[in-house]
Amino acid sequence: MRIKPPLRGRGNAAVRTATAVGAALLATTTLAACLDGGGSSASNRVEIRWFVGMGAGSDAPTIPAQEKVVEDFNASQNEITLVLEIVDADQAPNILSTQIATGDAPDIVGPMGIRGRSTFPGAWLDLTPHIESNDYDLTDFDPALVDFYRIEEEGQIGLPFAVFPSFMYVNLDLFDEAGLPYPPQEYGAPYVDAEGEERPWDIDTMTDLAKQLTVDADGNDATDPNFDTGNIVQFGFGNIFADIRAQSTLFGAGSFVDADGNAQIPEAWAEAQQWYYDGMWTDHFIPNGPYGDSDMLNAGSWFESGNLAMGNTHLWYATCCMAGFEGSWDTAAVPSHDGTTTAKLHADTFSITKSTDHPDEAFEVLTYLIDEAAEELTTTYGGMPARISLQDGYFDRVSAANFEGQDINWDTAVEGMSYVDNPSHEGAMPNFLESEAVIAEYATRFTQEGGLDIAAELEALQADLQAVFDTA
Repeated sequence: MRIKPPLRGRGNAAVRTATAVGAALLATTTLAACLDGGGSSASNRVEIRWFVGMGAGSDAPTIPAQEKVVEDFNASQNEITLVLEIVDADQAPNILSTQIATGDAPDIVGPMGIRGRSTFPGAWLDLTPHIESNDYDLTDFDPALVDFYRIEEEGQIGLPFAVFPSFMYVNLDLFDEAGLPYPPQEYGAPYVDAEGEERPWDIDTMTDLAKQLTVDADGNDATDPNFDTGNIVQFGFGNIFADIRAQSTLFGAGSFVDADGNAQIPEAWAEAQQWYYDGMWTDHFIPNGPYGDSDMLNAGSWFESGNLAMGNTHLWYATCCMAGFEGSWDTAAVPSHDGTTTAKLHADTFSITKSTDHPDEAFEVLTYLIDEAAEELTTTYGGMPARISLQDGYFDRVSAANFEGQDINWDTAVEGMSYVDNPSHEGAMPNFLESEAVIAEYATRFTQEGGLDIAAELEALQADLQAVFDTA
């Protein structure tokens, strides 16, 4: 099953080579300069390369908006030529790694989340001197969010741009068909069942609902003895585009790295993995690998298929991956576990590579992207603006562009930011890419094979991660 498109490059992304994109934009810029009646020619400008693929931005619908941002920037001044390089998200880490290793790194990378930055520790320029020398105004950002990008021993490697809170996506039509009340939209509120009885909105309650909402071709749900596990046409729950760390965070924040840098399996994550595995292979209310890859579930974009009742994922999914959804949907709070609620967070920014030959010009471009272009880009990527002055009306724009006629309760998404995972599920690991490869091998068995001993599998995963950590 395709658990998660790497770094949120969602959908069937158009693969555009850096050379082709750069040539097209350079031609446009040169023409614009000539028509403008003066200014430096493109050849006299400093070229700044903007690498897209380590986060949102490589899926086809987002490309025109990014091209327009580049066109507008290049027309706004005559000293810098901004060149856009869009690569497929599946290949972006390897391509960027090669570019860095060969001395051909781009100047700016982004939007890029926690995972992307963690992939290349030490590769990013400390922006502190440029913020100070330009007297750059940070008052439009939450100070805590500015601090979020200040990394010990690396400095200020980014500035706030966009946040992607997570929440539950609820298919209202499937709930109505089953005669079940919707989950609560307010954190801390109980679930009120059809008889008016209140239950805590927690994993146990959500599991019971998910079983009732998982249906076979004959209309039997997963609680019925006649339920046909080989012919399921609708599932109750799934973590959408989530690797095992994101899956596990539903049970609490954690990390595969302990305080001493050794491999560990957090207790809550071990419990989460057993619950999720049983949900796929024993209770059958979560899609396993074969079902998750099927056309019935849109080959990974499960909620968009209309055949998933509840999905847990981030705000970006609402704008990147809901074009094929038919019906009515709304938000719900993330359920708690053992009295604790964790709504995982993605937070994107742009970073400048430490090896850039033009840090001043790159900083000028970076501030343009998070300032003048921020409203256009955050709407395009589906992220909530980190810039306070842009937050009013953001969700109105998202609804108008993607969900006209539907009354989506976006307050649930905003409220979820009070329950973010710390440490982040996308945090750094020693030998990051090699560690992720080990995790991916485990995930393949996890999603594709029934009958596994999950405790033994996790013990083996810890040992394999430790071996990789030891070579860092």
